[in-house]
Amino acid sequence: MIKKEYALGLLTVLFWSTSATAFKITLRHLDVLQLLLCSIVTAVVILGIFLLATKRFRKVLRLKPREYGFYLVLGTLNPFVYYWMAVKAYDLLPAQIVQPINYTWVITLSLLSVPLLKQRLGKIQLLATLVCYAGVVVLSMGDGGVSGVRINYLGVFLAVSCTLIWALYWIYNVRSRQDPFVAIFLNFLFSLPFAALACFLFSSFTIQDGAGLLGAVWIGCFEFGFAFIAWITALKSAEKTNHVTNLIFLTPFISLIFIHFVLGEAIRVHTWAGLGLIFTGIGLQKSGEVRSG
Repeated sequence: MIKKEYALGLLTVLFWSTSATAFKITLRHLDVLQLLLCSIVTAVVILGIFLLATKRFRKVLRLKPREYGFYLVLGTLNPFVYYWMAVKAYDLLPAQIVQPINYTWVITLSLLSVPLLKQRLGKIQLLATLVCYAGVVVLSMGDGGVSGVRINYLGVFLAVSCTLIWALYWIYNVRSRQDPFVAIFLNFLFSLPFAALACFLFSSFTIQDGAGLLGAVWIGCFEFGFAFIAWITALKSAEKTNHVTNLIFLTPFISLIFIHFVLGEAIRVHTWAGLGLIFTGIGLQKSGEVRSG
């Protein structure tokens, strides 16, 4: 019988594998900021109910002002800035290009660890960086090959840049000593005013298409709320968290199945080649960590 942590980890991978397809379909009906706002509201509701059901909500009210400020900064980085950039990248590019690029955050994290955490960048890590970003170049080549859509290089820039935001978020998140369920709830809660203000200034609160709202709720449930609950529970249940965290690298491959059969994108040769290079780079990065450890 499959262990609880692996079952929950695989369930989360399945949830996250639908995200690229859900973003693209929902963006047919909502703009980027409407999608972001509705999905964040959904996540806040789900996570808030979970905290109430598990009698954790009182912890939300017992933090020091400095701790609220800390989670305000984290919430600004992720989900607000990160997902604004990531969803805009999905708006500009085929899903099969953005999704693999998102996984270069592993390399971005190692690069940022040099100035921020005073870690050294070894030869293997340097090679991993070159191979990984060669994959990004390959993904960005050609005319897109999907329904005649050409590569939008602003979209590529946003897809790569949002990995910087994600890496910064995780570097600073290491300092969190709070219950992870409370922490992720506060991140979403504090991102909500920013998403609402951005929607007010640059978009509209008026949603005329129920399909768009349904898509945003799906993202709020399965990219955010339920996914984070399952993922955190899996990590807390695991004896060795790396066995669970490694499951996350199944996501882009499963995601391509949804992108092809549900979204209808013809998967390019460039996509497979770029994805192969990115994961070769990640493999080199992981082997370098093992050796240095």
